[in-house]
Amino acid sequence: MLKQLKEKEAAEPEPEKLKQPTNRDILNSQFGDRAWEVYNAAVYQYPQVMPQVEQILIEGIKTGKIRDIIDGAALMGFFRSIGIPVRLQTTIRISEKGELKTLEQKMKEDIN
Repeated sequence: MLKQLKEKEAAEPEPEKLKQPTNRDILNSQFGDRAWEVYNAAVYQYPQVMPQVEQILIEGIKTGKIRDIIDGAALMGFFRSIGIPVRLQTTIRISEKGELKTLEQKMKEDIN
């Protein structure tokens, strides 16, 4: 009888353990548009302070102080307001006859 009970227990799937959301999951629930691009640039440029900033964002989301979706511009504004001027790599492209060209390519063509 005990053997049968153990076999039955082994055959039954264990209830899934409640998975705690990671910090990335929590941020992902509120980040939209280009927020991850801005966030990752901030982590790369300011690795010493970003863990504390991340905790502030997480707490704001958990407590409901941050309810709206955070896009890249809003996150950039937040970082600047707390003294973290995040720089993003930007390129200027020109559309000419359905083809995108960098400003450098366009200037080279105009010179030739």
